[in-house]
Amino acid sequence: MDRVDLDGRWFGSGHSTLTDPAAAGAEAAAAALDGRTPVVVFVFCSVGYHVPELFDGIRARAGADTVIVGCSTSGQLGGGAVSRDGVSVTAWGGAGFAVRTHVSRNVSGRLRDAGVEAASCLGAVDQPHRALLMLCDGLTGNQHEIVRGAFSVAGAAVPLVGGCAGDHLTYVRTYQFHGGRDGVEILSDAVVGVAVGSDAPLGVGIAHGWRKQGDAMIVTSSREGRVYELDGEPALDVFLRRLGVDESILDDDEAFRHAAFLHPLGLSRRSGEDIRVIHDGDRDDRSVFCLADVPQGALVWLMESDPGSLTDAAGQSGAQALQTLDGGPALGALVFDCAARRVAIGEDGVGSENDGIAKAMPDVPFGGFYTTGEIARVRGALGMHHFTVVTLALS
Repeated sequence: MDRVDLDGRWFGSGHSTLTDPAAAGAEAAAAALDGRTPVVVFVFCSVGYHVPELFDGIRARAGADTVIVGCSTSGQLGGGAVSRDGVSVTAWGGAGFAVRTHVSRNVSGRLRDAGVEAASCLGAVDQPHRALLMLCDGLTGNQHEIVRGAFSVAGAAVPLVGGCAGDHLTYVRTYQFHGGRDGVEILSDAVVGVAVGSDAPLGVGIAHGWRKQGDAMIVTSSREGRVYELDGEPALDVFLRRLGVDESILDDDEAFRHAAFLHPLGLSRRSGEDIRVIHDGDRDDRSVFCLADVPQGALVWLMESDPGSLTDAAGQSGAQALQTLDGGPALGALVFDCAARRVAIGEDGVGSENDGIAKAMPDVPFGGFYTTGEIARVRGALGMHHFTVVTLALS
């Protein structure tokens, strides 16, 4: 299902893998908009496109007041399809929607302030149902600080959702997009805040599909995303021993990443485990590195899963989002899925995961992208996740 209309409110999703950027943008936008004027357009695309040309075909279909936002990805989904190299366009419009934005630039080194700035657009939205959506640079590190800054503005009553831009896990450079019909700015090191207001309920779902493996450990030394000690021992030594591999795996980046992505850290939370992906190990100081904070004193486990549980989690996230719509019909959904999950389930599992989302949300169009970190906060101040699927559903 690519489009749904409910009482004049509509939601559409399109997708293209054409190699010509202008043609790809036009094809995906035509499918998503279907001749209608959107309130907002989300553009998620692989880093291989020449982005200004990609937006030419999208901007031509936008209205004078249409907001266009998005980012580069590590894969995208929409219009019933999934791709590594391609573009997904998701849009909605009609009565009862309001969207306002604010961009925070040059955010490295001041991430909490950037979250505050990005969230400032919430004040311009006064509908009964609101959410703050954030699209962040996936390479700034300590992304939890952005969420904390945004939470200080949004408070406990407004859900936070979103994802961090990707570059096919090369960790070189990611891009964020912001603009409208008259032009779209291509940014890096930015946070795009999108305040969503709606007369009808909004729903958020979060799921990951991981389970604990082995005994718990205490983080005895850490600083932000770098873990130096687990149970009083060098963290890298503990990690390699628990994996049953030797030091030589560090000579092969792909082998280390594969092993690490199959065994992330799980932080104990009241609502379950919060996942942290180990991206690298340091031979000199024997630390391991995650892209979000691992607090000193935290109780953690190595986690394990299987392809079936991981793919099922995507459907569970969608089902949760629909359950929080107060019983109303769903108009559509945005999906933020971790790129490391895609590596773990393999390309054969990607199609099954997409089918699972569609089955959990029958006749509900959806679009989104594979992220370098997911944002979801529906209660409490926490909200930065990894190896997780986050769904925002609209009614």
